[in-house]
Amino acid sequence: MNILVLVSGKGSNLQALIDAEKESLLEGACIAAVVSDRSGVYALERAKAAGIPALTELPDKRIAKPERRKELSDRILRIARRYGAELIIHAGFLSILAGEIIEEYKGRMINLHPSLLPKFGGEGMYGMHVHKAVLDAGETESGCTVHLVDRGTDTGPILLQRKAPVFTSDTPEILAERIHREEHIAIVEAARMMVGVRYASRAP
Repeated sequence: MNILVLVSGKGSNLQALIDAEKESLLEGACIAAVVSDRSGVYALERAKAAGIPALTELPDKRIAKPERRKELSDRILRIARRYGAELIIHAGFLSILAGEIIEEYKGRMINLHPSLLPKFGGEGMYGMHVHKAVLDAGETESGCTVHLVDRGTDTGPILLQRKAPVFTSDTPEILAERIHREEHIAIVEAARMMVGVRYASRAP
């Protein structure tokens, strides 16, 4: 099975997947390519260091947001088809996809979100914005969620969650680091789950 990984930043979750593949934890599946919607991010360097094609596809800010999302989504869909991707993983990917890719990869595209959905999800809820909102709300527990991607934002069926405590002394940065450790486990667990489901569906 070929996997396409979508990234936007440092790529620590991508690295967890790369390491899992090296350790044969992905049951023979491989990361076929990595696509970033930001230029010059470290995730691309991680991909190159692992010998994985690293591509940059920037949103076209000259066009309105709805059309921009669909245009970027269509480009990513063409890349997914080119690399024969059977699974798409959003690993810290900030762009919201729309259009044909949602239907073509229904049940085969997952997203990692840094909260216990449905809490602190939706547009504008990403990165430090999420962790700040958790702290402002006085939550005593947070974590991360891996879910299937649908036409909404952070609304698809949940595959798994991992929890982490929230302390009164936390800053968004400290909380983010604690949750990152859970994300690295969750993203690999979810990938293994999806690979297993796909292989099971091929069985006679």
